[in-house]
Amino acid sequence: MMNRPQRDTALIREAGISLDRALFPLLVGIERKGPIGVGELADGVARDYTTVSRQVAKLESLKLVTRRASKGDKRVREATITAKGRAMTNALDAARERIASILLADWSQKDLQDLARLLRRFADDLLAWRA
Repeated sequence: MMNRPQRDTALIREAGISLDRALFPLLVGIERKGPIGVGELADGVARDYTTVSRQVAKLESLKLVTRRASKGDKRVREATITAKGRAMTNALDAARERIASILLADWSQKDLQDLARLLRRFADDLLAWRA
């Protein structure tokens, strides 16, 4: 449910930004994990390298990210978020918080604590499974 394209579209609309829905997860990935190479970014969003490379070029043309040679491997070009890109991801984060506040408004304090505890457990188990 959370990964449906309509959710991304609704979040972008709530954030009040103008961004192609396909670019949204890449911009967020670059902001969260950057500087990051296209290969690693493509793996993270489960998309083809050439598609992600074109989409990162589009983000660069919009001045949301910059690319430069990696310090560790000059053959790799890493993407880094710009101030304009960070402003956009900040707007997305604020929109997420507004939506969550609405959805969780009627939950009890215990329900919220249980949710946090169970999400932490799920994330820990997922990380252990990947290892």
